[in-house]
Amino acid sequence: MTSLIDMLLNAIANDTEISDERRELLRALLARVVAVAESDAHTRDLHVAVQAIDELLEAFALFEQESERRKITIFGSARTSPDSPIYQMTLELARAMADRGWIIVSGAGPGIMEASARGAGEANTIGVNIRLPFEQTANPYIAATNLVTMKYFFTRKVALTRPSIAFVVLPGGLGTMDELFEVLTLLDTGKTTPAPVVLLDTPEGTFWQEWLTFMDQAIVKNHYVGTDDMFVVRLATSIDDTVDEIEHFYSNYQGFEIVGERGLISLNRTPTPEQIEALARAVPMFADDPGYKLEDDNVISFTFDGRNYVNLRLVIDEVNGWNEN
Repeated sequence: MTSLIDMLLNAIANDTEISDERRELLRALLARVVAVAESDAHTRDLHVAVQAIDELLEAFALFEQESERRKITIFGSARTSPDSPIYQMTLELARAMADRGWIIVSGAGPGIMEASARGAGEANTIGVNIRLPFEQTANPYIAATNLVTMKYFFTRKVALTRPSIAFVVLPGGLGTMDELFEVLTLLDTGKTTPAPVVLLDTPEGTFWQEWLTFMDQAIVKNHYVGTDDMFVVRLATSIDDTVDEIEHFYSNYQGFEIVGERGLISLNRTPTPEQIEALARAVPMFADDPGYKLEDDNVISFTFDGRNYVNLRLVIDEVNGWNEN
């Protein structure tokens, strides 16, 4: 084992086409292989680890083929029938987003997943299926070349959330709630970059209003999350409102990153000194002195503790509002 690993390490070290960063990652993977070989890990646990890596790598390779296109994930019930108004809304939403150049990512099954693929079309859909005893085949509207099928829900959720920069959730059951709370947890903890999350229902529907009541009365009221944490979601009852919310989110805001103790927001347009001053008045609560300043033509920086993602959303809303002036 050691001699084989040494040979592979030497091959990696001598390959001039491999970047330093990639070389270190490959070294780390090989080191992990050695550690596992020398451990007492149960064979069944090794099966899980190998399968998980295989599924993630297959998904990453699939998404890499469409790396230049923006992606939106649509979640919802597998039990929604084609004659349901919610099914039709999903179909229309997926078609509208595909017409605007977006790739639709969905779970590849029936119901809302089928409607999203049907609306967007094969060329604009990536499916992430799950193998289940009672539901194993993908819907017929996803091309085999744009489909990956997974054994584990946790790898599937990574694939459904990691590449996307917008999320729309329609009414659903346990799986849909699991996916929604996964997205909200990632946003609340900064494990993913800020993104719009739209909860979509028909104008007559009460699903999300009842969900918000539960969140307010059972979760927020009992201080399990902060009062303002629900700012990251928006309710919508029409396709136009959903599309507008997503497009507005990226109307000026481009991206966010943390460098040291500073947060950096990239914009489409250069802000004026007056706008930066107004931003400090509108969202002053990152620190005693957030210190908003223009780093270059399109980047604003400010003191950021890595925790206050509610205020970060308020900053994004503020800078996007500049387009309306």
